[in-house]
Amino acid sequence: MSSFAEKKELIIRNLQEILGEDKLDTILKERDLKIYWGTATTGKPHIAYFVPISKIADYLKAGCEVTVLFADLHAYLDNMKAPWELLELRVQYYEYSIKAMLTSIGVPLEKLKFVRGTEYQLSREYTMDVYRLCSSITEHDAKKAGAEVVKQVDNPLLSGLLYPGLQALDEEYLKVDAQFGGVDQRKIFTMSEKYLPQLGYVKRIHLMNPMVPGLAGGKMSSSEEDSKIDLLDSPAAVKKKLKKAFCEPGNISDNGLLAFAKHVIFGLFKPDETFKIFRKEANGGDKYFNTYGELEAYFAEQNLHPADLKAAVEFYINRLLDPIRKIFEDPKLQELVSKAYPTSSKPGKTAQKSVSNLQPENEAIPTRLDIRIGKIVEVSMHPDADSLYVEKIDVGEKEPRTIVSGLVKFVPIEEMQNRTVVVLCNLKPAKMRGVESCGMVLCASSENDGIKFVELLQPAEGSQPGDRVFVEGYDKGEPDKILNPKKKIWEKLQVDLKVSEKCEAQWQSNNLLTNAGKILSKSLKNVHIA
Repeated sequence: MSSFAEKKELIIRNLQEILGEDKLDTILKERDLKIYWGTATTGKPHIAYFVPISKIADYLKAGCEVTVLFADLHAYLDNMKAPWELLELRVQYYEYSIKAMLTSIGVPLEKLKFVRGTEYQLSREYTMDVYRLCSSITEHDAKKAGAEVVKQVDNPLLSGLLYPGLQALDEEYLKVDAQFGGVDQRKIFTMSEKYLPQLGYVKRIHLMNPMVPGLAGGKMSSSEEDSKIDLLDSPAAVKKKLKKAFCEPGNISDNGLLAFAKHVIFGLFKPDETFKIFRKEANGGDKYFNTYGELEAYFAEQNLHPADLKAAVEFYINRLLDPIRKIFEDPKLQELVSKAYPTSSKPGKTAQKSVSNLQPENEAIPTRLDIRIGKIVEVSMHPDADSLYVEKIDVGEKEPRTIVSGLVKFVPIEEMQNRTVVVLCNLKPAKMRGVESCGMVLCASSENDGIKFVELLQPAEGSQPGDRVFVEGYDKGEPDKILNPKKKIWEKLQVDLKVSEKCEAQWQSNNLLTNAGKILSKSLKNVHIA
């Protein structure tokens, strides 16, 4: 049996921070630790999930009892675009994916317990504790706790404020000693330590992984296509994405390839296994590394070319993914994937008809918006309003549309004429000072110290009137003919329409695109789109 020191080393290795280490020591000297890791069943799992999965392997090697929570209720609260029927399918997909990943790295599944949040989170006892917690926690603390993991908007839904408290209660209802997660959840963990004792429950241990850089730099994200490799990507797709991966010679601080090697590949090696660099003799021949430290130092000294590091990581990633690809060759699992993510195929492909009944009338998904490229062919001042333009805009129909826009104070009339713009075409027509407006010209907009700044969104060069604008990662689909004002679909979607730090127009961090490329703002960054 492993000693206390050996077990602890497995539990804490590669972690960034531990809250409650003294308690960990006390429990571990008496018995094995009980740990849970939760994942909200929203976007598709990708290779970054191997970072927590490899730690779960460490915990199991240390004799810990591990519970994996499929947080379906959390997913609903944090990602309202998915109805319950769709979440049920995604829970199934997550369960198959997580089990396939664990199988890929040789972790016996019988040592794990899988739990769905709704198995206990809808019980009377849990619900009463939610109310008790709501009577204790302040709005400030709830919002602060979720700042790193819940999407932040100007007018947040109450569901997003509930999310951190529910995660805290999970520790009690799963009867664990510790919760494991990323360091981005630290504020939730500290909130849990503060408020659980106020309900009469014990404070738990918190084990935190560092945030692993994505392949493109920054956090690896399911919404950034180039930053992640899907579990079901083909070897050719893996090669293509790794070729684009950011890997500056000698740079070890912002290197997703090295991070993946450290937190996944080396941690899964058997005692006699080494990390192999495949090189031609002319480039120094094959090179072997016994520890990650040796690999990092060799790369830092620029003795290892980025292309050779990419080739090695590609080999090990495919070794991890091959068993998963094999499992998902099952036609039933392929059907599950298409049903669980009906709008997540590449732009241009048609969503599965079998899931059309899973998209209720009030579901807010971006495919419902009819956004097109337009060209202003005529513009004049509104006869009864000094702040409004009346534009005739070609959006690819037989006749130009009449659209009224409040842009007089922001864009000179001579800059409006023949301008290519982005137009929302399926709003219900509305009269503005007596002139019927049949759409909306979309702009980047912000206000600072009472001064408003507005810029017309700029389509990619080569975009033509009538070209559809779609959200990256979402099927183009068939938009509503007219958005029902009573359902407030536009209002629900608009809160997540923003311009990024790179001046990219986005919805929930997914780029707005035409077939010609990205939609941009001229200079405004980190602002809303209206």
